Amino acid sequence: MALLRSSDLRLTFGRTVALAGVDVSIGAGEVVAVLGPSGSGKSSLLYCLSGVLRPDAGEVWFRNERIDNASSDTRALLRRRSFGFVMQFGLLVPELSLLENVALPLRLEGRSRADANTVAADWIGRLGIGHLARMRPGEVSGGEMQRAAVARSLIHSPEVVFGDEPTGSLDSANGRIVLDLLADQARRLGAAVMIVTHDRDVSAIADRVLLVADGHVTEG
Repeated sequence: MALLRSSDLRLTFGRTVALAGVDVSIGAGEVVAVLGPSGSGKSSLLYCLSGVLRPDAGEVWFRNERIDNASSDTRALLRRRSFGFVMQFGLLVPELSLLENVALPLRLEGRSRADANTVAADWIGRLGIGHLARMRPGEVSGGEMQRAAVARSLIHSPEVVFGDEPTGSLDSANGRIVLDLLADQARRLGAAVMIVTHDRDVSAIADRVLLVADGHVTEG
């Protein structure tokens, strides 16, 4: 059964059609790569599925509950508690250490600093950056920042993880490391993973590939 699915999603920006009636689904523990050129609609699909954008028409369902028509507060809470995100540049808080960045989702949920930092330390250790715990984002490499972003996206055990060009700022070697870590750790949690990218190498770690062109989606 699908954990996250959409039905007839439609979205336009002025005269530009971003989504033209899209049906997709993703199951728990499944990694789906969404491929397509810039401007094809793939990021619009991710943002509609994650509740960041409201579609003009169609429906989005998460765990058999419709979320596209939910209030902004409800969708924000869903993104904070049930979804995880890894973006192209990590979007880490520059004033915080890697440890504090990874612990942030737990702190936002009211966990104590000591408890959140203990869990965060375990996660960054798993991803091979434990020795950089006290460093700030500007003091480490792009690949190391992305590992921290992966840890932050998974620390609260999300049910769905969204990646929007998570390797776009990395070289091929570091990009593959980050992808392998993201897919492996998410599968361990039983999380659904959707990775939006224009890099076909992502398909190597995916269970399925969706191809997006002119607002339409087909199986790759």
